[in-house]
Amino acid sequence: MTINELRKMMPWIEDYFSAFAIDSVHYGNEKLEELGSILGEDYFIEMESSSFAFIDGFFLFIEQARALQQGNGFTVESLTVLPGRNKNDEKEAFSIELKKGEVTAIVGPTGSGKSRLLADIESLSQEDTPTGRKILVNGRAPDDEERFSTEGRFIAQLSQNMNFVMDLSVEEFLTLHAESRMVNEISHVVQKIYDTANILAGEPFSRETPVTELSGGQSRALMIADTALLSPASVVLIDEIENAGVDKIRSLELLVSNNKIVLISTHDPLLALSADQRLVIQNGGISKLLKTTQDEKKYLKSLEKIDNKLTFLRNQLRRGEEIDFSDFPV
Repeated sequence: MTINELRKMMPWIEDYFSAFAIDSVHYGNEKLEELGSILGEDYFIEMESSSFAFIDGFFLFIEQARALQQGNGFTVESLTVLPGRNKNDEKEAFSIELKKGEVTAIVGPTGSGKSRLLADIESLSQEDTPTGRKILVNGRAPDDEERFSTEGRFIAQLSQNMNFVMDLSVEEFLTLHAESRMVNEISHVVQKIYDTANILAGEPFSRETPVTELSGGQSRALMIADTALLSPASVVLIDEIENAGVDKIRSLELLVSNNKIVLISTHDPLLALSADQRLVIQNGGISKLLKTTQDEKKYLKSLEKIDNKLTFLRNQLRRGEEIDFSDFPV
């Protein structure tokens, strides 16, 4: 096959040629095995390599790239939180199992320990955090590579504070991430994430918008869409999404539809009732586990309508419009 034919099949091999300062477009009609003799052995010696190492490395690069595309084959079906201790050094009463495709809301007053629970899960704690909790992955304790490796992390966390520091547009940022994942049809994936983010965001933005100029709600919506549609993370931890100005319910539906374990710390009763279960945190420890009942789900739709109306009125106030309360429930 010619280099052009290889590039058409695997656009990401351009990175390999770039590492050897080879213009793959210029040599596009040549075959890979002929490139060594065309460039000459002296060229590869200057690159501190050889034509043989170049060819051999090319196939190794493809093998590694394919492995990255396919993932490590590891699927998180469940996380188990074994009991730790609260702020009074009292042992928590029970363990919690979190399953794929479920949303768990973490509720409790400010300072109760909601963020501490998220941090324990994010670090896959093994009785080495202030709470003494132990996290099991698929029923077993994770090894050190799973806990501390910076590659192949299966937990993503969206914090309350989100700031971009890179000088890129939304499109450039998403393209860069898609390229790093070596996905096929990059432009299609980028468009899908962008469209989804605009659905979730309270205020639309363009593909050309610099990420540093996105509002808090826009940046959170972008990262939720990116996490759901492109990130390999099986577990998503969210800290107080209600403060971000995004469509809360759609965000959770999006994450769950992509078979992720979702935990969300929240003060929003509507959001808490939208979850499959609620973990109640008191005095630094897990005190209750409440499954969402059919009655709660029954009244959830009515609460959603009121919430949507409040959001509409809030936006009217921001735009300086006259408020109409005629059809608002009293």
